[in-house]
Amino acid sequence: MDLVHSWGVELAVHLQTKYKDYEDLFSLASVVADLHTTFFFFFPIWFHLRRDAGLRLIWVAVVGDWINLVLKVLFGERPYWWVHETHFYGAKEAPSLQQFAITCETGPGSPSGHAMGAAGVWYVMVTAVLQMAAEKRCPPSRLLRLVLWVLMGLVLLGVCMSRVYMAAHFPHQVLAGLVTVMVAEVMSKVKWIHGASFGTYAFTTLLLTSFAVGFYLLLKILGVDLLWTLEKAQRWCARAEWVHMDSTPFASLLRNMGSLFGLGLGLHSSPARGTSAAFKAWCVVTSQGLLGLLDSWTFSSENLVLFYCLSFGKSAVALLIPTALAPRALCWMSTRGAGGKNL
Repeated sequence: MDLVHSWGVELAVHLQTKYKDYEDLFSLASVVADLHTTFFFFFPIWFHLRRDAGLRLIWVAVVGDWINLVLKVLFGERPYWWVHETHFYGAKEAPSLQQFAITCETGPGSPSGHAMGAAGVWYVMVTAVLQMAAEKRCPPSRLLRLVLWVLMGLVLLGVCMSRVYMAAHFPHQVLAGLVTVMVAEVMSKVKWIHGASFGTYAFTTLLLTSFAVGFYLLLKILGVDLLWTLEKAQRWCARAEWVHMDSTPFASLLRNMGSLFGLGLGLHSSPARGTSAAFKAWCVVTSQGLLGLLDSWTFSSENLVLFYCLSFGKSAVALLIPTALAPRALCWMSTRGAGGKNL
């Protein structure tokens, strides 16, 4: 693998040298591909625009990232530390890789979670747009299909280039991440998620969490150190403040499970909901505002148990806001302001 890794480092150096003026664009691509953007930005829009697409968005994101976490538990060097530890270059000087604020992720690198998330999420959004066009008795033209699939391809290309540019992943890792499209296709054919009970959401959350934790404990009993990448990140990251505990596999697991649990709780809290386009638009605007406030809430990782619990809770509330809290608040304000008339 050292040869493959060396090719990846060469590509990263090439991108950082030739496209050094596009750092902000590459950073934006990574931010857009992060599932945080899906939960805090895309989901509120799609949930109120087309409920079934919003549900698929969350299920694809959560299940896809869960698969990613299980696959990458043991495997995957990252360029920013591999280049310092490898003996591949012998007496020659190793290439110099620039690091950025989003470079120093602490989990294993293969497959790329950003590539997996972007592939699944954008597949859901593109197919939802095509389905909406078909339902309006306006079968999507070849041009529309071409434009949407090309747009998705360009987004994924940008995400893959971004992860290599940031020295967070090798090229083969981002390519491996694109297989999430298959997860999205499978989930698009699963019908029970649209009518799942709260019990189903709670059971699925518990099942996925238990399996991942059980797998972790089994490997620990076998003497496998699952935190081997954390030490490397802390040792080789250019700045200590760039090493974030929220990028560890267990933190990601609890965020995703919190999101799934929050979705189930929100869907079955029986919030009052309007059906007008104006009401839905206000729900999106209100949700984005409240999610912005929630996103500004950060907490220390010094106490890991508390950190993980708060991560789970914050993720659950993030899905509760657009599904229940924002619609209920707007209905309450409408009732008070319009003398009992709903929006």
